[in-house]
Amino acid sequence: MNIIFVILQSFLLVSMAFGGGSKLAGAKNFVEMFESIKLPQWFRVVTGLVQLAGAVGLVIGYWYPAIAAWAGIWIGITMLVACFSHFRVKHPVGSAIPAFVITLIAATLVIVHAYGIPHPLT
Repeated sequence: MNIIFVILQSFLLVSMAFGGGSKLAGAKNFVEMFESIKLPQWFRVVTGLVQLAGAVGLVIGYWYPAIAAWAGIWIGITMLVACFSHFRVKHPVGSAIPAFVITLIAATLVIVHAYGIPHPLT
């Protein structure tokens, strides 16, 4: 069962690294997407950096599961915001599905690695 979660974490890592790198590089599809959701291009760069930070957390998470859990929370929140951004401008529901699927994968990793997250009040 553990191998399944490593595969999910690896998929999430690759998708965040590729998406974040593409946003930073100014890939045409992401430039057009940010224009269509009515967000400034500087926010595309910030989003790319946020995704790359999540990818770094997932890499560290192979050795420290609590970091993978925090990275999952970070990525999950980012992808929920992406879903709401599509809904805000009334895009078809299908345009938010990739972000929603990534949110579900991130939530799965958080649940799996939750035992390693220290309690914030202790």
